[in-house]
Amino acid sequence: MNTASPAYLGWLGIMRLGLVQTSLGAIVVLMTSTFNRVMVVELALPAVLPGLLVGLHYGVQILRPRLGYGSDMGGRRTPWIIGGMFVLAAGGIGAALATALMAAYPLGGLLLAIVAFTLIGVGVGASGTSLLVLLASRVAPDRRAAAATITWVMMIAGFVVTTTIAGHLLDPFSGTRLVMVSTGVCVIAVAVTLLAVWRMEPPRVASPADPATATAAGEPVDAARRPTFMHALGEVWREPEARRFTLFVFLSMLAFSMHELIIEPFAGLVFGYTPGESTRLAGMQHGGVLVGMITVALACSPLARGRLGSLRGWMIGGCIASAAALLLLATAAFVGTGWPLRASVFALGCANGAFAVAAIASMMSLVAKGRARREGVRMGMWGAAQAIAFGVGGLLGTIAFDATRALLGTPVTAFATVFTAEAALFIAAAVLGARLSRASSFPRPHPVVAPVAGPQPAHR
Repeated sequence: MNTASPAYLGWLGIMRLGLVQTSLGAIVVLMTSTFNRVMVVELALPAVLPGLLVGLHYGVQILRPRLGYGSDMGGRRTPWIIGGMFVLAAGGIGAALATALMAAYPLGGLLLAIVAFTLIGVGVGASGTSLLVLLASRVAPDRRAAAATITWVMMIAGFVVTTTIAGHLLDPFSGTRLVMVSTGVCVIAVAVTLLAVWRMEPPRVASPADPATATAAGEPVDAARRPTFMHALGEVWREPEARRFTLFVFLSMLAFSMHELIIEPFAGLVFGYTPGESTRLAGMQHGGVLVGMITVALACSPLARGRLGSLRGWMIGGCIASAAALLLLATAAFVGTGWPLRASVFALGCANGAFAVAAIASMMSLVAKGRARREGVRMGMWGAAQAIAFGVGGLLGTIAFDATRALLGTPVTAFATVFTAEAALFIAAAVLGARLSRASSFPRPHPVVAPVAGPQPAHR
């Protein structure tokens, strides 16, 4: 039986919007894999160069609240999704041109790359922020966990499809071929986005999360009544729920990303894994992430009817389970080859996936809790916290490992120290998550009778 109200999207509509995330992933993966590899291998440039450029793309996403504010004041999300995708595509093509140019003109290529990676960051911020807000307003509360899982999996699908097809088309490699293939990916991504969002945002739609404060989509805020961005950001930051969730997102995503760059070195240095074995280990971790996401989607689905836990419970439990898995890895560093490393890494992936999808679905539930017409600012603030944490986390994990190894003189103790520090961050995030409102992230079926309009509390 279909429990969604007519104002909500069905599964096909959710998958259509998920295609936007697929398009985002298709362009972004060129930056993190293809361009990175070409700079380091074919062009023999220092590995720190693509690392800094990727860090720049994360840093630029501090603009997410400002981009979300623009969609709030404009009254519609789809123009920002489409506009962001065009900017992202321009950045992707520019990054390909810059990479090819570096072979003959390193300085010129670097300057173009700085501009291109900046555009990539802005495009991801504009399109991604407005996409999540649109999903939050169009997906029934009891389907948000499943919607978060679908969009995340479709983003990963974008990674897989792009790297597989582009990998075949790039051989034999040349700078010209790199630009042509990258341009093709970007053009297809824009076309898919245009089709995906076509007629997905009706001219007027009331927010089902809070009908009393709903406003008409398609109606921009009058210039005379429009608050400044800093005023709107200050209003959102003063909301206790939004502020706590921002800190939760930053701490948890910092912990989530710190081990990404040291798991494979850990397997090689402590357990003697070959490069192929460590790569398969990373694949096992990502498989665990997928299992964790699907588990939460099923547990919080309409069929479960809340019997298998709330989003809040899975979010907190996922953080605690992630901390436990990291402490197991810290123990594994001292035990060595007798430890079941594959099972431990798979468990870490499951815990990370459960926490991550519950956190994303909670964002969708919490985004309308507070002052009306601030949904974009609110989601942008959380997206900025996530992007900064991801940008800092990987770098911080490697720096902490190198510093601890230099200080203590052994990689075993260094790995154990970093894993333990990550576990502490996850526990701190779980404590913050426990302070969030229970009602704000518990999936409930859409009520048949709308609540009576009247004054509503700003926080619940």
